[in-house]
Amino acid sequence: MNPKFQDLVVTHWGARFMGYTLPVAIGRSGIAEKVGEGDGITPIGKFSIKDIGFRNDRIFFNSPNIEKKHIRINDLWSDDPKDSNYNHMVNSNNYFFSHEKLRRSDGLYNAYGVLDYNWPNAEVGKGSAIFIHAWRRPRYPTEGCIAFDINDLIWIFSNWKMNSCVIIK
Repeated sequence: MNPKFQDLVVTHWGARFMGYTLPVAIGRSGIAEKVGEGDGITPIGKFSIKDIGFRNDRIFFNSPNIEKKHIRINDLWSDDPKDSNYNHMVNSNNYFFSHEKLRRSDGLYNAYGVLDYNWPNAEVGKGSAIFIHAWRRPRYPTEGCIAFDINDLIWIFSNWKMNSCVIIK
């Protein structure tokens, strides 16, 4: 993986994008090859941001090179390997399978990008919901996602190029 200037490069120590160094939060188990669902690992690899979800009642920004979708009230992300919708968004107000709510009271998913790790053709149990999103607080570990200050996150989305990639190493 030879990163280019327009790639977002994420390491244990921080991230680089478009000539800037940014603080980042990674999974509680560090950066490595994923073991399985719930392992807390941020996966090593080269990924794309496939689309962005955002709370249109809380935030607005331009992202000319990534499709944006506003998060609806009952949008969820299935993280249950027994679910046929595993590692995909569903909309339900009474969902039987394990899932993560995308419309939250905190600011974690005011804006988030879906990485193409184990998506769209999910391999059961390989890991789900690897997002780029806002952090809880500086460098506080995630469940495996990469997380930034919301202002840095919006800047990344706004400056994303058609040929940009996320490189986690």
